[in-house]
Amino acid sequence: MLRTMVTATNTLTQLQTKLDTISNNLANSSTHGYKAKDAQFSELLYQQYNNDKLDKTLRQSPVGIRYGVGAHVSLVQSNQKQGSLQSTGRDLDFAFTKENQYFNILMPDGDGQRTAYTRQGDFYVSPMENGQMMLVNADGYPVADSDGNAIYFPDFATGFTLSQDGRLNVNYPDGDVIAVDLAVSELQKPQAMEQISGTYIGLPTNLAALGYTQADILTDLQGAGRAEIGLSIQTLEMSNVDISKEMTDLIATQRSYQFNSRAVTLADQMLGLINGIR
Repeated sequence: MLRTMVTATNTLTQLQTKLDTISNNLANSSTHGYKAKDAQFSELLYQQYNNDKLDKTLRQSPVGIRYGVGAHVSLVQSNQKQGSLQSTGRDLDFAFTKENQYFNILMPDGDGQRTAYTRQGDFYVSPMENGQMMLVNADGYPVADSDGNAIYFPDFATGFTLSQDGRLNVNYPDGDVIAVDLAVSELQKPQAMEQISGTYIGLPTNLAALGYTQADILTDLQGAGRAEIGLSIQTLEMSNVDISKEMTDLIATQRSYQFNSRAVTLADQMLGLINGIR
């Protein structure tokens, strides 16, 4: 009975992780640039009982009995499939048209800052004390240029245009144009990235311990590499969450959760019966 309870409770905690992942996907189904996550299960170690010495029956299955101890979430995988594009008509709305390409965002990190990566491209301008304007995202974090710095330009811009290779042109009434290359990184190993929050991902803090270098995981598209950038202006990339799939997974996971909860209840009742035998 105790083995039954241990196996069921081991799986229950992991199923809760699966439910949390599905809930997060559903909650972000309308978040621009969000990539759906999928929790992958694998079996835990099992115990082999070789009790077939007196059983001479020929069987197709392997000999003995194997008792499992449940399952666990081995990987929460990000789906990098391109989301559909939504036209907004707004000059500072940008969307990638190629998979695995990300904007660079400068996020505060303790006393310093770190680079976060996102495909959410609704940007804004924020006034600064020196009369300059800074390009920021919807959360107010600075958008990085190709040199890794925040993007500043003088006030009174009349419009913005964007070339497909990620060059932002800021237009002024006197005809002046300021050109800035937006930082764009292409992920080579997106599953090695660390989830920060929302649509933000970042390089793992234990990069060396994982046996990777930054160059193994992503490439900053510079120089001739910028020709590989696929960007569209006045559009936003929708989330790639498939609502019908998430609802199907939710029902299946809830059924598994109920099954394991029932196993714990039955094991508890049988232990009660055994303890009541005099």
